[in-house]
Amino acid sequence: MEARSLFIRACQGEATPRPPLWMMRQAGRYLPEYRAIRAGVTFLDLCKNPTLAAEVTLQPIRRFGFDAAILFSDLLVPLEAMGLPVAFTEQGPSIAEPVRTPADLERMSAFDPAKATAFVLDTIRLVRAALGEVPLIGFAGAPFTVATYAIEGKTSKRFLETKKFFYREPAAARRLLALLGEATAAYLLAQVAAGAQAIQIFDSWVGVVSPEDWDEFVFEPTAALVAAVRKSGVPVIYFPNGATTLLERVAGVGADVYGIDWRLPLDQARERLHRGGAKNFAVQGNLDPAVLLGPAERIVAQTADVLRRGGRQGHVFNLGHGINPETPLESVEALVRAVREG
Repeated sequence: MEARSLFIRACQGEATPRPPLWMMRQAGRYLPEYRAIRAGVTFLDLCKNPTLAAEVTLQPIRRFGFDAAILFSDLLVPLEAMGLPVAFTEQGPSIAEPVRTPADLERMSAFDPAKATAFVLDTIRLVRAALGEVPLIGFAGAPFTVATYAIEGKTSKRFLETKKFFYREPAAARRLLALLGEATAAYLLAQVAAGAQAIQIFDSWVGVVSPEDWDEFVFEPTAALVAAVRKSGVPVIYFPNGATTLLERVAGVGADVYGIDWRLPLDQARERLHRGGAKNFAVQGNLDPAVLLGPAERIVAQTADVLRRGGRQGHVFNLGHGINPETPLESVEALVRAVREG
């Protein structure tokens, strides 16, 4: 039970002998066994094939013995289920008919996760049966981040279409976020019912919003989603990438764990979350993924700094973002040793 209890105890803010370790995008292109499977199937087909999705979820656990697995899927699976088909190309996800007017919202609707995303739930069941004592993290995108894809139609750098929609059609923007939040809550609760033992909510693009936009648009649906999932009894991790300037506001969403990107030391992040009113919370992070592209000595030194700042109470060790595909396996091995021996 050590591996499972270590992760869950840390998520619940308890002291642990060492921080549990997992990595965002730990099932991915840096692994040769993942690349071998991916060579014979499209990304979307991989997500929709429970046997293959379960296999790639398990690959990093077998190789590195991480303290938690995370479901292999994609943030945009719910969007397709809501009526916005998503294509995946070499340039990233693409939505042919994005949401640009209030009328476009009529093309979207809530969905039954047991039917529309049955493949995700089947993957969870397969992984749980194979994991033993290692806990499984389910996930989804936060309302704002998923809304950016729905509006932009693709990954963006400036998010001008999103902000234009929010500023010109604020009522419709709030309606879109509420619809996404409610659908995502049902989707995540279905993941928990299928066997997920913790949930991570990725807010990958929330760093582009201003404090005013956070207050007006983002906070309410995000906090409602966190609260809905927490009622299931599993820990909820909220990862607001790039939003370290908003941490005092972010503290109000009520998560069990706050994922911190590499742009702010963990001890400073804790202080700012405390100032924002967060209580009995844990932090997750936050080694810069690019450090794993450097020499072993630097990996060890930077890992030690994160361990020192994160402490051994309520700290889940992770990267400050997803692992880079170019990362050498030896670097991951060095990281695992450093965390376990630190």
